[in-house]
Amino acid sequence: MSVMPVGSTHAPVRGTQLLVEHMGEVIRRPSLVALEIGWRWLVGIPFLLVLWHQAQQILVAYPLENSGFNSIDAQDPWVAVVQAANVWSYYQPPVVAVLRWLLPVFAVGWIVASALARNLILIRLASISFPDSQSVSDRLPFRPFSMMALQAAWMLLLALTLWGWFRSIQWTAATHISAAGEPDLIGYAIWAIFLTLGFFTVWALVSWVLSIAPLLMLLEKCSALSALGRSLSLGREFAGKLAEINLVMGIVKLALMVLAMVFSAAPLPFNDELGPDAMHFIAVASAIFYLVANDYFQVVRLRAFLEFWRLLRAEQNGA
Repeated sequence: MSVMPVGSTHAPVRGTQLLVEHMGEVIRRPSLVALEIGWRWLVGIPFLLVLWHQAQQILVAYPLENSGFNSIDAQDPWVAVVQAANVWSYYQPPVVAVLRWLLPVFAVGWIVASALARNLILIRLASISFPDSQSVSDRLPFRPFSMMALQAAWMLLLALTLWGWFRSIQWTAATHISAAGEPDLIGYAIWAIFLTLGFFTVWALVSWVLSIAPLLMLLEKCSALSALGRSLSLGREFAGKLAEINLVMGIVKLALMVLAMVFSAAPLPFNDELGPDAMHFIAVASAIFYLVANDYFQVVRLRAFLEFWRLLRAEQNGA
């Protein structure tokens, strides 16, 4: 099955072939990116403030000097890694106690905000793919509670993936780093990189199912459960294109992260001339650049998903 418009004689469209076009369309509609930035920062900024407040309270109850952090040997990484593990063991109980209530609260806020905002973004994006529609809201209705259910499923899948990655890293640390003998940092680094890239790839290849489900639910006016089922029965070729887009967007996110780190580190040779305040400003500006660019590409991915759904259904209706 080739995913292309009805009557087209051209070769099938690749998953990433239209991304540049989608990027231009999203740039021409900055309100979409503003809405994506707004809901993410509306949830993220209060979360970071609460996290900072809780961290300050933990440091008061568990002083840094008592943790052994100040005595870490920066000249010997073999010893430093074991000392860092001891510092983590010291702070682990209070940190876990805070995260047990803070993460669920953050997850609920994220689910509610993302469901409402994504529903509105998809309605706006529909006007791009369906410019001749008399009523875009008829195609994409506002269904916040169903969207919340699908966003909760996406969050659950993310939590399971992160839990699997964290447990695998724990296993790697337990088998390669021990106070009883010399730590195997090379083996640990190899396994950590391999497992991290593996979980990243698996996430990119499977998460598109829950990313496209809200769009199917709104466009095809079905239930959230039915949308999940339909997302698994779109055909191998179409699913491959969505997985390709998801994987490329994940790689773009990593590239943006590296670029932000390069921006923040580039002025280091001029630290004495610029001063610490300028370096802090550059670091904050680099972080903001990454967050804004990441939100922009999130909207681009939604636009790509919507366009490939349109091409798929057009071909099926014309078959």
